[in-house]
Amino acid sequence: MPAVFVHGVPDTAALWDPIIARLARDDVVELRLPGFGAPLPPGFTCTKEEYAAWIVEQLHAIAAEHGGPVDLVGHDWGGVLVQYVGSGNPEVVRSWAAADGPVDDEYVWHDTAQLFQTPEVGEQIVAAMGGDGFAEGIDAIGHPDPTGCAAGIDDAMRDAILRLYRSAVRVGAEWQPTVERNQRPALVLWATDDVFAPADPIGRRLAARVDAELVLIPGGHWALFLHPDQTVSALESFWSALP
Repeated sequence: MPAVFVHGVPDTAALWDPIIARLARDDVVELRLPGFGAPLPPGFTCTKEEYAAWIVEQLHAIAAEHGGPVDLVGHDWGGVLVQYVGSGNPEVVRSWAAADGPVDDEYVWHDTAQLFQTPEVGEQIVAAMGGDGFAEGIDAIGHPDPTGCAAGIDDAMRDAILRLYRSAVRVGAEWQPTVERNQRPALVLWATDDVFAPADPIGRRLAARVDAELVLIPGGHWALFLHPDQTVSALESFWSALP
């Protein structure tokens, strides 16, 4: 039963490499979300529903190949998708761990997300993403690989970001009911100083909602990747306790 990792936005699967390199297990799959360093399937329009359905399709294929359900892990938008997919598809998910991604009907999107969701303004914002200036900006807020992140941003990713965020204005109200029906063991990892979705109350409420342990990792939004040993320890402790 592989561990399947889902990255966030505007990142790519490569962000997980330092975590995966430290894992004792080697049955690991890094999903590459369409539009984020990976091609778009025909007709794919980058809504949250399409990304969720795409992940479910991948998990069914992985489970069929390996003969069992998976341990699902996600950060940022990957964390949002993992909560929803993990809670709604127990037939292919043994457990899930989500970090720094809000599915909460009381959550108000952070300022940058609201800019993405605003016509014309969002287009101006994503046009400025990439390059040295962008790398300096995300370095200042604690991104573990600002240069690599900036280099990975292209027009396909810019368009995917806008479509995804604009499909998710009401993601908390729309997806929280599914998360509340979760049947699988869950772990909530959260950065102590996440300015986009604060651990208190968002991470704390998620942990209570799905009866999960909340593990706080010191730092900003990408703290998991800045403290990979702590992240790996939390994941492996969680997995080792599973039936």
